[in-house]
Amino acid sequence: MKLTDNEIRLRLAAHPAWSLEGDKLRRSVKFKTFIEAFGFISQVALWAEKLNHHPELYNSYNRVVIDLTTHDTGGLTHPSSAERHLGSRSTRPAGSGGGPLDDQDHRDCP
Repeated sequence: MKLTDNEIRLRLAAHPAWSLEGDKLRRSVKFKTFIEAFGFISQVALWAEKLNHHPELYNSYNRVVIDLTTHDTGGLTHPSSAERHLGSRSTRPAGSGGGPLDDQDHRDCP
């Protein structure tokens, strides 16, 4: 079942680094170098495989854009597996310390 716009806004309030773009959650992250950006993409790939939820990733030198959606429904669902990427403690693998898309540890693009 797809989330309403209000349900999405409430969830985003806890994750200010993310925004709603159409039917996707989006975050842009800037790193010092291309290698750091690509390393981040590799971390996201490994995390996404564990969650069985695969984000859309875009890279341009030191910038990475992450889009999250539930492709089967063409939007965000409840409970949205995309929320696992946002650092929900209840869905983190044991001992993981969080996922690579947590709101901390990365500088957001201007």
